Amino acid sequence: MKERKITLSEKEIPKKWYNIQADMPNPMQPPLNPQTKKPAGPDDLSAIFPMSLIEQEVSSERWIDIPEEVLDIYSLWRPSPLYRAYNLEKALGTPARIYYKHEGVSPAGSHKPNTAVAQAYYNKQAGVKRLSTETGAGQWGCSLALGCNYFGLECSVYMVKVSFHQKPYRKSLMQVWGADVYASPTDMTNSGRDVLAKNPDSLGSLGIAISEAVEDAAGRDDTNYSLGSVLNHVMLHQTIIGLECQKQFKLVDDYPDYVIGCCGGGSNFAGISFPFIYDKITKDKNIRAIGIEPKACPTLTKGAFTYDFGDVAGYTPLMMMYTLGHDFMPNGIHAGGLRYHGESPLVSQLYKDGLIEARAYGQEGVFEAALTFARTEGILPAPETAHAIKGAIDVALECKEAAEEKTILFNLSGHGHFDLTAYDDYLAGKIQDIEYPKGLIDQSIASLEKLL
Repeated sequence: MKERKITLSEKEIPKKWYNIQADMPNPMQPPLNPQTKKPAGPDDLSAIFPMSLIEQEVSSERWIDIPEEVLDIYSLWRPSPLYRAYNLEKALGTPARIYYKHEGVSPAGSHKPNTAVAQAYYNKQAGVKRLSTETGAGQWGCSLALGCNYFGLECSVYMVKVSFHQKPYRKSLMQVWGADVYASPTDMTNSGRDVLAKNPDSLGSLGIAISEAVEDAAGRDDTNYSLGSVLNHVMLHQTIIGLECQKQFKLVDDYPDYVIGCCGGGSNFAGISFPFIYDKITKDKNIRAIGIEPKACPTLTKGAFTYDFGDVAGYTPLMMMYTLGHDFMPNGIHAGGLRYHGESPLVSQLYKDGLIEARAYGQEGVFEAALTFARTEGILPAPETAHAIKGAIDVALECKEAAEEKTILFNLSGHGHFDLTAYDDYLAGKIQDIEYPKGLIDQSIASLEKLL
């Protein structure tokens, strides 16, 4: 019988996170204070983040210890299994070996608890009583609700309005774990009211929801803000994914030629790829890391590398990243977690330096890949992670055409059990490819350059 699942014992959970800032050939540019345009210091961030996370944000240490309390909760689902996709390989007729890391086994159904649990822990240690956050598709909101539940914190989630209505059961799951959930933009914040005044029918965006959550946190002494992607400490916490993969590949005497993840704010792509990029930088490993994004929000493939706000209202520090402009309004595609105007500064710098690649796909091809995966491997993927599946299938077919026996690894970063509305729409022929007009992207970036 073929060995499909490559597993580790709980004792083999990595005890440290990997910090890629220690090994980047070119360091990322510092965030800037939005008022002074000078490099932001700890005081600029301490109003909404605990000092322990601020220290991780700027750290250049290669390895950061994972607290025992975090490891204890990780053990509920970690180590997650690495699968060999034999059925998918056979269906494609490819000589490539395809593996996927199944992060959908977490209680929240995605990779997001890897950082949610850590952030809740550090905030609890700092004496914080409540966290506010945003969520797109709902995976992050569910994960932070879970983390807050374990550490006794209150949790308020501003959920992008289009996803709030498309994915009601993710909202329900957040509420099960004790969170308050609001459809963003709301009339509860100045930033939300400003958006609604201009467009009462706004579908919302991650940039808008971030503004509301940051404003919420800044206005209360007992509240901090928590972000599920983009920031350095979030990328750090997710590296446990790739670190486990490295141990698992040793068990089968294999090593990936390609590492693939979907890319919105960068957390699941960074999580699986950064430990392998460490091997590429320090050990001359010839791997190709590919981030996959939607054509409707093509941040890496069509954006500009410049300073921009992480939110619409301009509350966050300015970050050097690939961006479509903070006022860019993506279409309401089902892959809500990828509808973000910017990209992680770490991922952006690596892309700028040519250490990673990026591809953009339309919705139809992504859902077709999702069905192929579900009908071969039996797992229904979330629309976000279906982008990574599409990327892996395309690479496997390229290997088939070239008759190359390469090894492909992708991050199955979440299941699609709460995304059946999206699959209903696809099966009914209601989903079409949406490619944002380049002229509107150029206009958004030009507006940003004028602001700066």
